[in-house]
Amino acid sequence: DAAAQTCKEIEAAGGEAVPNYGDVSKFDQAQGIIQSAVDAFGTIDILVNNAGILRDKSLLKMEESEFDAVIGVHLKGTFNCTRHAAPIMKEKSYGRIINITSSAGLRGNFGQTNYSAAKAGIAGMTLTWAIELGKYGITVNAMAPSGVTRMTTGLLGADPEKIPPEMDPSLNAPMIAFLASEKAGHVNGQIVGRRGYTFTIFQQYKIIAGMSQPSGWTADDVAKNFDTVLGLYMTTPGMDITIKKPDKPEEKK
Repeated sequence: DAAAQTCKEIEAAGGEAVPNYGDVSKFDQAQGIIQSAVDAFGTIDILVNNAGILRDKSLLKMEESEFDAVIGVHLKGTFNCTRHAAPIMKEKSYGRIINITSSAGLRGNFGQTNYSAAKAGIAGMTLTWAIELGKYGITVNAMAPSGVTRMTTGLLGADPEKIPPEMDPSLNAPMIAFLASEKAGHVNGQIVGRRGYTFTIFQQYKIIAGMSQPSGWTADDVAKNFDTVLGLYMTTPGMDITIKKPDKPEEKK
């Protein structure tokens, strides 16, 4: 099986590993996953929340069960494992937590309502945990990786021989290794990514423009001013989203 095979690969490279077959979406089983690491290695210094599944469908075709399954593994699974690992890290004033988010959650992607929601939630939890846990010597960051894995191969229908080399998931590893190291103690609450052979960093949401009116606003006031103030700063949040530009008002004759 995949877990046992991964352990063999780690051991062949000179490391130590133990498999665990718990379900991260179940709070008690997630506790068992963390405990198995403590039992095997004495403590837990690093947590990488990378468990995932896909159930891709557009909103109008998605079943509730498909939404819940993806939210359960990605979003709740990340919470569950971190909730059990963080107290151990707090006790010794040291820890590295790396969450796996996605550009689908940060920018949107067609057919991934459940996945986008989960990954956006993971980005939000990353920022909150960085605030809450930083004072205990625990850094919390997230990465939006790229690559073809067991989770995506079936959807892509790609011939393994034809997959571009830049889609090798191992190319994500150097960034994860850095964030997990003592050298990254000054990096906290950041969201990084990878595109091809380039590592990237995402800028968090921030206010870039505003419009004010001392007397307050009515809906008509907003409609009258939006396009010429806030509307000038609208961006395309997804890769294939088109924003219709407002029609120019007809000139009065």
